[in-house]
Amino acid sequence: MTILENYSLKGHNTFGIEVKAKNFVEIENEDELVEFLKTKTDLKKNPFIIGGGSNLLFTKDYDGTILKYSGKGINVIEKSGDNVFVKASAGVVWDDLVKYCVENNFYGIENLAMIPGTVGAAPVQNIGAYGVELKDVFESLEGCNIETCEKVKFRKDECRFGYRDSIFKNELKGKIVVTSVVFKLGMEKTFHMSYRALKDCFKPEEIEDLTLEKVSDTIRKIRLSKLPDTEVYGNAGSFFKNPEITYKEFLRLEEKYPDLVFHKIGENCFKIPAGWLIEKCGLKGKKIGNVGTYKHQALVIINFGNANGEEVRKFAEKIQKDVFRKFGIEIQPEVNIL
Repeated sequence: MTILENYSLKGHNTFGIEVKAKNFVEIENEDELVEFLKTKTDLKKNPFIIGGGSNLLFTKDYDGTILKYSGKGINVIEKSGDNVFVKASAGVVWDDLVKYCVENNFYGIENLAMIPGTVGAAPVQNIGAYGVELKDVFESLEGCNIETCEKVKFRKDECRFGYRDSIFKNELKGKIVVTSVVFKLGMEKTFHMSYRALKDCFKPEEIEDLTLEKVSDTIRKIRLSKLPDTEVYGNAGSFFKNPEITYKEFLRLEEKYPDLVFHKIGENCFKIPAGWLIEKCGLKGKKIGNVGTYKHQALVIINFGNANGEEVRKFAEKIQKDVFRKFGIEIQPEVNIL
């Protein structure tokens, strides 16, 4: 267990924002976590739990305790029929889990390659990419209740997963430290190719001969072509959620914008790529001071080197206002803003 005061968080957020936490606590295993929660009651006030810091924007110093669980380990705990259940500790780097599953021919998680962050943060955000969401492969998670110090377990239906959302971002925000997650994966060859950007990478005759490695590598190439390296430019990946609109709203937009990009997700519901909306506002590659959007993907906001969190927040608000003014659509941040 590591406990530090007045600790810099620059290395714990991918935006690279220089802020400090009043207290920073790093926990290595469940026993340490329980001990900390039972004995360090003064540090339990105003806690914020972080993983890899890839979905955070700090706008000021944090007057409380930043809690990071760093436990590692990936294990197969059960095989049943065509399914395999894989348990990963919350501190495991997410992409390391994806690589493990690809190498072992476990199907279902390959579309989520290269998403930054840790296993423990994945269900909180219900991460997703290329037609797959965390909830599609989720079985259960274990953790610890900060207030009661008791170990807890959540099944899929108890997590209230939504689009980049879960119970852990709402009623249980800041109340549960995730320590491990169990994933239900397949051992039979099955791919999720509904996402156009992925499907278009393969000829129809190639689909039958696809391998996990091929799909995973292709997704990595797509992501690298669209998203900036956090080691070069501070960013949190996609900053905004893709908005969902009704059929009536869709008809209004389609009439005005014949090139409208959309995904039908229900009889009366359409998802519009936020990146397309932002680009149509002329904001792709736009830079104001130390902040801007990425030249290859308007959905990504970049810290070009010396921006503070407030600059990033104000730039994001400008994007929201411009999109609403042009399209009448409100886009909401996917990133947690503190």
